[in-house]
Amino acid sequence: MAKNISLKYRKYIFIFILAIAVVCLPIFIQKAPRIPHKLSQAAQRVEKFIKLDLNPGTTVSVNQQSQTSQLPKLRSAIATGPLQVSSVNPRYFVDSSSGKITYLTGSHTWTNLQDAGGSDPPPKFNYPAYLNFLEANNHNFFRLWTWEQSRWTLETTDNNYWIEPSPFLRTGSALASDGKPKYDLTKYNQAYFDRLRDRVAEAASRGFYVSIMLFDGWSVSKEKGGLNKNNPWRSHPFNAANNINAINGDLNNDNSGEETHTLAVPKITTIQDAYVRKVINTVNDFDNVLYEISNESQAGSHDWQYHLINYIKNYEQSKPKQHPVGMTVEFPGGDNSMLFNSPTDWISPLGDVNNRPIADGSKVILADTDHLCGICGDRSWVWKSFTSGENPIYMDVYDGAAYGQGAADSNPKDSTWVSLRKNLGYTLTYANRMNLAAMIPHPDLASSGYCLANPVNSHAEYLIYIPLDGKVTVDLSAVQGEITGEWLNPDNGLITTGITTKGGDNRSFIAPFEGDAILYLKSS
Repeated sequence: MAKNISLKYRKYIFIFILAIAVVCLPIFIQKAPRIPHKLSQAAQRVEKFIKLDLNPGTTVSVNQQSQTSQLPKLRSAIATGPLQVSSVNPRYFVDSSSGKITYLTGSHTWTNLQDAGGSDPPPKFNYPAYLNFLEANNHNFFRLWTWEQSRWTLETTDNNYWIEPSPFLRTGSALASDGKPKYDLTKYNQAYFDRLRDRVAEAASRGFYVSIMLFDGWSVSKEKGGLNKNNPWRSHPFNAANNINAINGDLNNDNSGEETHTLAVPKITTIQDAYVRKVINTVNDFDNVLYEISNESQAGSHDWQYHLINYIKNYEQSKPKQHPVGMTVEFPGGDNSMLFNSPTDWISPLGDVNNRPIADGSKVILADTDHLCGICGDRSWVWKSFTSGENPIYMDVYDGAAYGQGAADSNPKDSTWVSLRKNLGYTLTYANRMNLAAMIPHPDLASSGYCLANPVNSHAEYLIYIPLDGKVTVDLSAVQGEITGEWLNPDNGLITTGITTKGGDNRSFIAPFEGDAILYLKSS
């Protein structure tokens, strides 16, 4: 008999124990200040288990009036003012003129500013076709890459690999290491800046924001991340063998130029400051511009990057427009704290592509697969990132042509990449449909753990990602009245309407298709 009673009440005893844990854990947190974060997470997991898993509430299915259609492509209007960090929801930017919250997402590729490849001159990059590709996938942002060297990269043994144009002018009869005239670091190659301006202008006319990369850590190192197939420093303008200005960026004579991405050589910093001014003067009148100091400069470069961040901000104060400045994680040996402690507006940190942290609004986060895992990711990452309050962007092999810069052995038409690109566009549609200014990551409100929500009495919204079986329990206790919703199938972009329920309690939902799913709920 005692055994039967135990079985009968086992569930309730378990709930009672969990409830005690929820009450007691905050007390433990106060008594043990050295580990409050872990205990807080444990308390949240226990509370979520009680609220959702053990109290699933009413199960809601699509009704007989449900309809299926393709998710529309909704992109932001063309920029009317430079972006600035939103004061309402600082996980995102806002158009400084229209006041519209602006979510950034898209894919970028290595040769979208300078041409590169195994010939001299290298093959021409088809920029209009690239913008068509981005628009077809409903993207609104990309990084505009730069490379500092003229020849050779770490990722190919091809000795005939060239990159052009360069920002600096090549003059005279003395030859640099690549066999062409040496650089005069006091003079600029106007063709580079004309191309930069033209590409920013064309992107602006088609509704794209661009982050202009100013420097590149992969241009100064003889080895990086285990790659050393060729040495780009050999052809760098700051290599003493390649300029007429007696500039030497290799102070320790190790045939590598990491010193140029530090403040170790004041003459080089002065040249870099002047180059930055030239870039700003070239594009300051555009509203669609952001700046990125450098792509993956080595660990220890942060003081140099901080200097340039402040330099840009100070210099633009004298210009008609001020634009956001960003910093990407140092590599190798990067530390995200250097990003969060920086004076920059946006960051791209390192991390686990499958386990996205919750964005707290201290910085706008452009979660870039380039710094998370390289040529990688899938649509699951896209939605985990979006529902965590990040702006996901993708390092794209695009047409596979940039074999010396990352595209080797990658198929641009791989179904995983195709789906990833489309889902970036799906997130942009929802970002423009929702009141994004009020949407905050709320993993506690959905049993799947991925929820962007505005849980209020009226005009509430919930966007939920379900990675596995299409089943989720949502805490709708904050909402009063009727709630409608839809399912998005991320595999094909089809939405299924016909969800109706009421707030005030937990509700369970089951997708009308197999696989991962997105649930969008909105109260009237």
